[in-house]
Amino acid sequence: MFELFKTIANAGKSTSKYPFAPYEVAPDFRGKPEYTPEQCIACAACTKACPANALVMTTDAESGARQWQLSLARCIYCGRCEEVCPTKAITLSKEFELAVGQKKDLYQRAVFTLQQCNQCGTPYAPTKAVQYAYDLLLAAGEDKTELERTRSVIEMCPECRRKRNMLGSSNVLIGSLAKERNA
Repeated sequence: MFELFKTIANAGKSTSKYPFAPYEVAPDFRGKPEYTPEQCIACAACTKACPANALVMTTDAESGARQWQLSLARCIYCGRCEEVCPTKAITLSKEFELAVGQKKDLYQRAVFTLQQCNQCGTPYAPTKAVQYAYDLLLAAGEDKTELERTRSVIEMCPECRRKRNMLGSSNVLIGSLAKERNA
């Protein structure tokens, strides 16, 4: 009997002192997603990669806004959002204590303004995403004067850009020649 008590005493502690002492997590632990809206360009890559549909992005063209929303209740902490985010606006933290008093506290939201087309005025993309594309071209070594000249094209919706390309190319001649032959 004495040997049994001696063995138990030498075994050490089998449990942690959590919640009275902080619990140490593993270095590769995937906890709560931390979102930095200042870094986000609202590209929606995270929403497409999320298998649990915890990330949702809705666009309201009438108000010219795009809303990003994360539901921590749906999140499975897979880390796909962190992998695909081009600006590192989402990172997984070590935080795992997510108890809240109200369900609405499990949601994180951010609202972004949409860039308006300089031709037709319809909103087509987040303003931050358009600026990010411009900055990438600048960082890639594009000439600044050339970039300022093409900025009007960058700030154009896809529909107006397509119309501009069609009017500026030889495709218009091909179309007019086809009309002449049919007449």
